[in-house]
Amino acid sequence: MKPKEIDYLHITVDKNICGGRPIIKGTRTSVANIAGYYLMGLTPEEIQRELPHLNLSQVFDALAFYLDHRETIDREIEQDREEVVSIEFPAGKY
Repeated sequence: MKPKEIDYLHITVDKNICGGRPIIKGTRTSVANIAGYYLMGLTPEEIQRELPHLNLSQVFDALAFYLDHRETIDREIEQDREEVVSIEFPAGKY
């Protein structure tokens, strides 16, 4: 028997928005962004205070999505880190 697909009320994935990354519906806040706060040790309540345009239900839904798709989201986080490093420290400028 195939496992039931889980619906995430507050998460959407659209190839035309934010490069197809999972985001909170109606925002440009990515699941990876919320997961980053979580990985820094913030509680869902603290994350919501950092991102006051989100409600707590949206934060919990993003964390549930992250935990169910951890490998994929962790890859996105790593890609974002690499992109920031390449912008801050361009090759051949030292």
